[in-house]
Amino acid sequence: MPDALPVTLDDVRDAAARLKGVAHRTPVLRSRTLDALAGAEVFVKCENLQRVGAFKFRGAYNAISRLTPEQLARGIATYSSGNHAQAVALAARELGSSAVIVMPEDTPRLKREATAGYGAEIVTYDRYTGDRVAIGEALAAERGLTLIPPYEHPHVIAGQGTATLELIEEVGELDALIVPIGGGGLIAGSATAAKGLLPGVRVIGVEPEAGDDTKRSLAAGERVPIPIPRTIADGMAAEIPGELTFSVNRHLVDEVVLVSDDEIREAMRMAFGRLKTVVEPSGATPLAALLAGRLGQPPRRIGVIASGGNVDVGRFTELLAAHP
Repeated sequence: MPDALPVTLDDVRDAAARLKGVAHRTPVLRSRTLDALAGAEVFVKCENLQRVGAFKFRGAYNAISRLTPEQLARGIATYSSGNHAQAVALAARELGSSAVIVMPEDTPRLKREATAGYGAEIVTYDRYTGDRVAIGEALAAERGLTLIPPYEHPHVIAGQGTATLELIEEVGELDALIVPIGGGGLIAGSATAAKGLLPGVRVIGVEPEAGDDTKRSLAAGERVPIPIPRTIADGMAAEIPGELTFSVNRHLVDEVVLVSDDEIREAMRMAFGRLKTVVEPSGATPLAALLAGRLGQPPRRIGVIASGGNVDVGRFTELLAAHP
């Protein structure tokens, strides 16, 4: 392991202090049925109940709150499939700034409407033909905005790690932590917090079968691009891991497992039926991995980050009604 990674446990703790009283300290849910199905004690950290409905508020606020008054006055730019968009829009509004968001044309309506509702300007693009990073960077340069990317930023990563910090503070020892992987910011922050507090914990990432860029990259020892994934887990449709996030994850993530769209649907059903909570497809992937037996012989105490709940009623009903 290198002497110094770009984000440390102290950075996560500093982010937690900055977020105190601003971000929700989300609940940890338990279910005897889930424990029985998993063969372990399972602790579900409900970031679907976070502000904007996802963990993304933590990282966005942590990063934007550190900008100068001049930067805040000029405004913020980002690119996002939805949850980071809402997070940046809300954090910018709360800090007296403005936001311009580059979003895919096929972003779920709920996420687009919520982003606009927080006061952001939305610029759309085709995720299958356009380069959102290039569009976002050009837009920021043209308008003099500060770009806050969804995961390629140390303050964003540190902010995301505060969910795991809270989880471990509340439940104590964990043998494993299961976290969704899109661009890698959540698991980078989560692994930083988990390994810093519990050096022996096993950190397991989860990706949809169609979007296994991080799994392939860890196996290769370098970032490997894939075709843009087509999956119900729209928040995880990454084609290559982030450079900064991969520099953390290659050292701190122990394993990446894959789940199918049908397994994600089943996890959403379980969360709704037994935990009485709504989790979007991306946020349900860790539960899907657990329920599908992807961990093999399960550890005794398992933490699960349910990363978001932004799915509208029509889409939620459609997904749960679908059968293999």
